[in-house]
Amino acid sequence: MQVIKEDGKAPIKAWIDGVELEDAARQQLINVSSLPFIHKHIAVMPDVHWGMGATVGSVIPTVGAIIPAAVGVDIGCGMMAVKTSLKASDLPDHLLGIRTAIEAAVPHGRSDNGGSDDIGRHRKDIPSVVVQKFSELSGDLGVIVGKHEKIERAAEGCLAHMGTLGTGNHFIEICLDEEQSVWIMLHSGSRGIGNKIGSYFIEKAKEDMRRWFINLPDQDLAYIPEGSELFGDYMKGLHWAQSFAKANREAMMILVVEAIKKEMGREFDADVTAVNCHHNYVNKEHHYGKSVWVTRKGAVRAREGDLGIIPGSMGAKSFIVRGKGNPESFCSCSHGAGRRMSRTQAGKRFTVQDHIAATEGVECRKDAGVIDETPMAYKAIDAVMAAQSDLVEIVATLKQIVCVKG
Repeated sequence: MQVIKEDGKAPIKAWIDGVELEDAARQQLINVSSLPFIHKHIAVMPDVHWGMGATVGSVIPTVGAIIPAAVGVDIGCGMMAVKTSLKASDLPDHLLGIRTAIEAAVPHGRSDNGGSDDIGRHRKDIPSVVVQKFSELSGDLGVIVGKHEKIERAAEGCLAHMGTLGTGNHFIEICLDEEQSVWIMLHSGSRGIGNKIGSYFIEKAKEDMRRWFINLPDQDLAYIPEGSELFGDYMKGLHWAQSFAKANREAMMILVVEAIKKEMGREFDADVTAVNCHHNYVNKEHHYGKSVWVTRKGAVRAREGDLGIIPGSMGAKSFIVRGKGNPESFCSCSHGAGRRMSRTQAGKRFTVQDHIAATEGVECRKDAGVIDETPMAYKAIDAVMAAQSDLVEIVATLKQIVCVKG
C-alpha cells in the first residue's frame, strides 16, 4: 500500500503495487483529497482508473456532504454469482445453444435501429418474476418523482428495464471453478432509471455550486450538503435505485437459470442468494470512531467475512473473495480488473482477430462491436489480486466458458 500526500490535502492510501496509476487518475485523486469534508483519507483500489469527477476504484468517506458524480450514474451497479449443482461434464460439447438461450431470456444491447436506443425498453411481455421483484422494491420513489419532472418521466418506464442487462461492460457468464463446478455470474445495475437519477442530481449539485460561488478543482466534484432538501431527495432516489439494481440482478439470475434448464432439458440446483454485491453505491458506516457516508465508486465492501466478486475481463479469470476487514481500506476491495485504456483507444488498437485470439475457448461475441471490451483493454487480474492480498482472500477462482455481452 502506498500513501500519496499533498500539502493541505487528505492522505490517499493506494493499493497499487505492481499496477499502473495513470496521470489523469492521480490528478483526480488529488482533486478529491482537497475537499474539506473527507474523513481521514481516501482509499484507492488496484483497479483504479479515470472516471467522471472521481476515479473508478475509489472509496471516499465523507462527513456532511455527498458527491453525486463520485457515486456515478449507474447507481447500485454490481455483481451476482451463484454456484450450481452442475459439473462441467454435465454441459453439452457445444455451448452456443446455452449462450443463445440466455440471450433470448434476458434483453441486452441496443435495438436494431441503432443509436442509444436500449433494447430493454421495448419489451412487451414482462415475465412474472420481474413484476414480482419490482413490487418488492424498498423505498418510495414516488416521494421525489412529483418534485422532479425529469425523474418522473424516467420512472414511468422503469419496470420494462427490470430484468434486463444493458450494454457496455455488463455481462452474463457461465464459469467453471477449480473443481469443475458450474457457476453463473452477472454484472448489471439500476439501468435507465438509475442513470436518470444520477445524472439529474449531478446537474442539480452543479447548479448549487454556481449559485453559491463555490469553486472546485473539477466541476464534477459538485456536492450536496447534508441537511438540505436536495440531499434528502437524492438519498431517497439513491437508495431506491440501489434496491432496484439488486432486484434487477436477482430477476436476471432467475431468468438465466430457467433458460439453461430449458435448453439442457434437466433440473439442477442454484442458490440464487449466493453473492449479490454493489460496487457503485453509498452506505452509512462507522469508521475511525465516526459515522460517515462511504461512497464506493468501483469498489466492493469487504468487511471481515463479507463475500464479494472480483471479475476479470471476458477472457481472464474471476474470483469469489472473502473480506479481511482491513480498516485502512474502509473495509473495501476492488470491483474488477479495471480498464487500462479507454473504449475508443481499444477500438483503434485491436482487431477482431486480436479479440478472437484473446477469447479462445470462450463462447462469446467475436465481432467488431465488442472490441472495446476485449481482454487487452483491461489490467491483468492477477496483478490486481496480488496488490490487495491484505484486503481479501480468494474463496474460488472461476474461468468463464460462456459470456453474453450487450
